Amino acid sequence: MWKVIIADDEKLICRLVETLVDWKSLDMELAGRAENGMEALELVRNLHPDILITDIRMPGCNGLDLIRQARELSPDIEIIIISGYAHFEYAQTAIAYGVGNYILKPIKQDELNETLQKIAGRLRKNQLNLPGIKSVYRNSQNDLKRLREGLVKDILDGNGNLTAEELIRNYHFHIEDGIFQAFLLKIDCDIHKIEEPAFSIIRRKAEEIFQSTVASVCIESLLGFQEYTGCGILNYPPENKDSVRYRLREFLQQLEACKNLFGKVEFSLGLGKYTEEADGLVRSAEEARLAVEERLIEGCGRMLERIPQSSGVQKQILLDRYVKGIEHAIDVLDAKEAVRAGAELKTTVMAVPDICGREILDIVLHAGKLLVLRIGGSYAEKIQYDFETGCRQCSKVDDLFCELGKLQENLITELQKSKENETTRPVRLAKQLIMENYQRNITLDEICEAVGFSSAYFSAMFKKVTGEGFSKYLTRVRIDKAKELLRETNMPVSEVCEAVGYNDRKHFTQTFHKATGVNPAEFRRLYG
Repeated sequence: MWKVIIADDEKLICRLVETLVDWKSLDMELAGRAENGMEALELVRNLHPDILITDIRMPGCNGLDLIRQARELSPDIEIIIISGYAHFEYAQTAIAYGVGNYILKPIKQDELNETLQKIAGRLRKNQLNLPGIKSVYRNSQNDLKRLREGLVKDILDGNGNLTAEELIRNYHFHIEDGIFQAFLLKIDCDIHKIEEPAFSIIRRKAEEIFQSTVASVCIESLLGFQEYTGCGILNYPPENKDSVRYRLREFLQQLEACKNLFGKVEFSLGLGKYTEEADGLVRSAEEARLAVEERLIEGCGRMLERIPQSSGVQKQILLDRYVKGIEHAIDVLDAKEAVRAGAELKTTVMAVPDICGREILDIVLHAGKLLVLRIGGSYAEKIQYDFETGCRQCSKVDDLFCELGKLQENLITELQKSKENETTRPVRLAKQLIMENYQRNITLDEICEAVGFSSAYFSAMFKKVTGEGFSKYLTRVRIDKAKELLRETNMPVSEVCEAVGYNDRKHFTQTFHKATGVNPAEFRRLYG
């Protein structure tokens, strides 16, 4: 039997959970109860439970700390979190830890039992008794999963036409005569804030809802994911057309109803046209992609089917104008100029009558590509990939142009640093040569020959970077070294004079007095 632990500082909640569940029918036993996080953690350590049901807020060790430490003790433990509406943000954090089972107070018996039934199903799949059978089962499931993932990739990549025979033979996709249709579930989020553990929960939730809504009216169906896009493949009887549309809407509505748990996430569903032949699935998926890109204008949380006509926007003219503006910004290294170029592009694009989402996305992606090609440097490929990934995760036009703005700012900032380095490198080299040779008669011409510039150009560059001329800088270095020797050694002033590059003691004394206000002997008496 599967062992269950309940952790809640309210005894009534513990008793309620205990009485609401028919443990025997689920092949489960209530192995322990805890009134705080520390007690629960001790039970996890000693009893090795399969399931932990915990409140989010408890004294001693709160639910989030308990979840994290329980995961460390038992990585495969299934966790159900209990949360009140007032503590929704805690549930979001738990999801980030990879916990996808959550129940809101007041606890409903049907919801609790349904959640436990799903967990029991997963446990049965993951912990078959016979190692040999378990291995065979796991391998067969992994093989099927890889095949289905391959099917999703092939359809999203538009790899040719998939015949009915290929679906059956190559992907083990059971089909019958009827309707074939593809849809895309687009999940827009900040990929830097919603990382893989949390996103795996979103995928699993989407798959669960899909199975309970859409799959039940289909002959065969599949929902698979490639990055942040879910691809649905449906085969259903012709008489179920209306039911499928209704169930797809219900699928999206249920995802929308629980999206706040996941953080800042937006769902949109693009529906391709149905076809009576399996080889039309690739085309249907492409139609779904074009439809779902209209969320940029229509908004998220919708089932999108319409593919608007192209507006006839003169993309190349707009991009040429943008490039001209951005070239000037690059020439003068002015981020504000780049902002103006981006803002002008946005204004011009949005003024085009009947412009559609896919056209806006295409223009922004091309603008970014042109910018990266111009100043991307050695990391251009990665910068381009990150930019395109960010754009494809945008759910609004404003967010799309914000991505372009960030790209402009980052590239111009990097270019500014690069230009500064080009200017300061010879100056840094000159400073190094001065520090290594100040004790002898080093000259400006000698330094210029070492760094490869004319004396006139280098003198101007040196003063711009350091704020003082070469001779003044060399004198300061020598006097600072002389002060150090006068303070820390007993060297005679005449030896100090020679040690810092002066052959004439009188000239050294005059220079030292001008810089410090006292002569070398007086400096030693005051500070030595």
